[in-house]
Amino acid sequence: MKSAYFLVAFALLAIASSFASAYDPSPLQDFCVAINDTKTGVFVNGKFCKDPKLVVASDFFLSGFDKPGNTSNAVGSAVTQAFVEQLLGLNTLGVSLVRIDFAPNGLNPPHTHPRGTEILVVQEGTLFVGFVSSNQDGNRLFTKVLNKGDVFVFPSGLIHFQLNIEETPAVAFSGLSSQNPGTITIANSVFGSNSPINPDVLTKAFMLDKNVIKYLQSHF
Repeated sequence: MKSAYFLVAFALLAIASSFASAYDPSPLQDFCVAINDTKTGVFVNGKFCKDPKLVVASDFFLSGFDKPGNTSNAVGSAVTQAFVEQLLGLNTLGVSLVRIDFAPNGLNPPHTHPRGTEILVVQEGTLFVGFVSSNQDGNRLFTKVLNKGDVFVFPSGLIHFQLNIEETPAVAFSGLSSQNPGTITIANSVFGSNSPINPDVLTKAFMLDKNVIKYLQSHF
């Protein structure tokens, strides 16, 4: 009798888990090209799917990754994205791509991708890269100097950065394990939020004078 109760409980737990998940672990169709037309589409994973009979090769195509981004900005870097917004054929496929251009000594500032692991390969130049583990893992810093052809992985959700340590431009390409991995640039989010975070909160969090916090907020 006890074993029968156990089997029933196990079955109920399995059914509850399947309802809680509410999605398949992988797509059950070849592709789901995103569209914005709600009349002829089916909503899947954040986008409406184009009728497969109307899909064409250009839905899976994006040009322009041969062109450098504009690095004339405060940090000296530019990120060119191939997320689902730019390449509609990525919808439900769980991958995306970026090109990162660096001016001499340019920085891709500390940031996170909340929905994707990143794997980066250096095409030109020398980069100093790193990421910080979570609080539970002691906030350990992992860094490496990468040269042309080197590869480095940034685990999903962890703060990471890339710095060009040469006096010449650098270029890298990164693949990410999400069609829309998201990007949270730490300084922009903390000091440039809309509306501003109360300076009292940031003063205590960063253990800085309130005037310093206000100065930083004024620059973002």
